[in-house]
Amino acid sequence: MIRHTLTKLALAPALAMLANCGPNNRAKDDTNGGYSADNGVADGLHLTSSAFQDGQPIPTEYSCDGANASPALKWDEPPAGTRGFALVIDDQDAPSGIFRHWGTYDIPASARGIASGQHLGTQVNNDGGKPGYTGPCPPKGNGVHHYQLKVFALDTDKLDLSPGANAADVEQAASRHALARGELTGTYERR
Repeated sequence: MIRHTLTKLALAPALAMLANCGPNNRAKDDTNGGYSADNGVADGLHLTSSAFQDGQPIPTEYSCDGANASPALKWDEPPAGTRGFALVIDDQDAPSGIFRHWGTYDIPASARGIASGQHLGTQVNNDGGKPGYTGPCPPKGNGVHHYQLKVFALDTDKLDLSPGANAADVEQAASRHALARGELTGTYERR
């Protein structure tokens, strides 16, 4: 009985470590406010931007304080069977909860990125009620906000969304059809 109990106690830490090793787990990294997207890779798709590095500040030109243009994004080769892409950007630290800044879907399977300011695919309303991209614009003095940029490789070329769909609808539908996903986290603060 003592040997059985000791075996259970020895296995518990190993099982806890294994539970945290899956592809959907993001590493906690206190150097960038506790958020990390594993260097742009989540579930096998690598997402990058020439405007900023993962976990680093998003330049002002991509915010409401600048030109409010979307940053250039690139992703690597998707898995076999990818028929399209969807993209969502959200603010995890918005005072009223998650605020989605952009949702676009039905991006062609041949795409490997979006140029700065480019509108590719079908744009939906963001949480500000406007179609397309709206850049970071947290309340002044509200601290650093973390923006998750997510690209989904889909098993379909058309997401079946209603004309009144919003960015949350895009993410929900894309999650159901995702073959792979990539994430990139940027930060922005207004003082």
